[in-house]
Order: sequence, then C-alpha cells, then structure tokens
Amino acid sequence: MRSVWITGASSGIGEALAKVFAQQGWNVLAQARRKERLEGLAKLFPERIVPFVGDVRDYATCEAAVQAAIHHFGSLNAVIANAGISHRATVGEVSLEVLREVMEVNFWGAVHAIKASLPFIYQQRGWIVGVSSIAGFRGLPARSGYSASKFALNGFLESLRTELRGSGVSVLIAAPGFTRSEIRQKALNAKGLPQQESPLPEHRLMAPEVVATQIYYAMMRQKKYLILTSQGRFTVWLNRFFPSLMDKLVYAYFKKETGASF
Repeated sequence: MRSVWITGASSGIGEALAKVFAQQGWNVLAQARRKERLEGLAKLFPERIVPFVGDVRDYATCEAAVQAAIHHFGSLNAVIANAGISHRATVGEVSLEVLREVMEVNFWGAVHAIKASLPFIYQQRGWIVGVSSIAGFRGLPARSGYSASKFALNGFLESLRTELRGSGVSVLIAAPGFTRSEIRQKALNAKGLPQQESPLPEHRLMAPEVVATQIYYAMMRQKKYLILTSQGRFTVWLNRFFPSLMDKLVYAYFKKETGASF
C-alpha cells in the first residue's frame, strides 16, 4: 500500500490533501504544529492517517517524521512539502526577521522535508511535490518574502528534477492560485504579528478540496507543473512575454486591497 508524508496538514490545502489521499486508499503521515487539529483529522480516517506533530524548520524533526512513516507504513512513496506562511507588508516596511521567518518555513521547511525523505522516495521510484504558488512565477507587491520563497522553491525543485532524470522519481511543482485557507489571516504584518483579517473575498476563492484533487491527479499523471486557474496560467504567460504590462496590472489589482500601503 502506498504512503505519503504531507507537511502543513492541519488546515487548508494540506488538510484537504490528507483527506484526498486517505480516500484514495493511501496511508498518510500528516504533519503540522497543531496537535489538536491533527488528531481531529486522524479521527476521520483512523486506519489511514497518522498524525505527527513537528516543525519543518527543524531538520531533525523532519528526519524523525520520515522514520515515523517507515515505522508505521514500512515504506514512503511520496512527500508533499506544503507547509507555508505568508506576510503582507512592503519591502520598506517589513522587518528582516519577518522575511527570514517566511523563508525558513516556505523554502527551508520544504528543503528539509525533501532532503530527509529523498533516499526512501528514490528507493520507491516515488513522488516529490512542492506546493508553490503563482507568486513563485510572478512577484506580488507587499509579499516580497513570500514570492522570494516560492521562486526559490521552484528553482530547487527544477534542479532536483533534472538530477533525478531517469530515476523514475516524479517531481511536481504545484502552483495554486488564490485558495480558501487560513494563510491570509495568519499572514505576518511588518512587525511579525498575524494580520488576522483576509484582504481578499475568501468565499470567491478556489476551494482547497479542488486544489488537493488536482494535485493528486497531476501526481498520478507524473506532471512536472500544475498551474491552477485560467487566471493563474494567463498571469504566468503574460509575465513571461509582457513583464512591463504585468507590473501595471498587478499593481492596479493589489492596490485595491484594504490597507494597501504602496
């Protein structure tokens, strides 16, 4: 039976991924920092989901998560590096500590998870997935650190995929558009405190269950990239060929946000 380790599994896309994989008959090691949320998730699929409390910023914790997966399931077929945080403040306003925090979770957390699990994924000719963002292809105002972390993640995964060419290991860069989740409420402000309120109409955003299902089937098809929503694909394409126009369009779009300071 196949097994997957999912980070950031206590809410949003990560929680939805755990449910989708469990429904598809996979064993799931669901990792996050919130014990209560993980335990509630595991109760929904007690024979499929094993909770693991830990912080991806700590490499030793990621190594322990891999060993937990091997202990419970006997093997590890896939890792999905999903844990992430965001921030909302301009470069001029934001503290360096906030930028470092975002990079530690989004980039180094993913690197830790992938590095720790790589020998076992390689052995199983399995799957490596990094949950990136459209912000990993087009930088967004007031989210410089978040965009930088996702650009870095994309480069890391592209390098890894090239190194693993011919190995049978599939490497997927998944880039959702705006998705309903807690990430905006928890996004850090200039001083590192959660902004608490989302600047976007959450009810209009893509459901995390839809994103998770799309990621699952992209994995099964061994796709290299998954760029979600027509708006997201158009953004990536337009930015490649008409960057000056995208500067103008992106500026105008995000300038409308409540509390925009640029």
